[in-house]
Amino acid sequence: MSIQIKRIYEKQNSKDGKRLLVDRIWPRGISKQDANLDEWLKEVAPSPDLRKWFNHDPERYEQFKKKYKKELDNDEDKSKAIETIQKLENDGKVTLLYAAKDVEHNHANVLKEYLESK
Repeated sequence: MSIQIKRIYEKQNSKDGKRLLVDRIWPRGISKQDANLDEWLKEVAPSPDLRKWFNHDPERYEQFKKKYKKELDNDEDKSKAIETIQKLENDGKVTLLYAAKDVEHNHANVLKEYLESK
């Protein structure tokens, strides 16, 4: 697999390949020019209700993963975004960008795991 994840606040480099923002909300303090995105796939992010419920609480992470994967399986817009990611990945490396401070307990990790299982 040629999918990696990183915070959008990290410096861009030549190993990023296609840069895809997978957050529903635009990250604070980043201009669209500085983000240098190939795509903003906000529809693949967790639903607002799930995001608010999770609230980046590490104790809820395992349950969040299950609920988010269920959304990825059952939401048509998310399925289309996943197809886009897979097509881009077939052409080379893809970097999923997210803004969360917690690098371990976030939806981008779940999304990467989900994509790698397909």
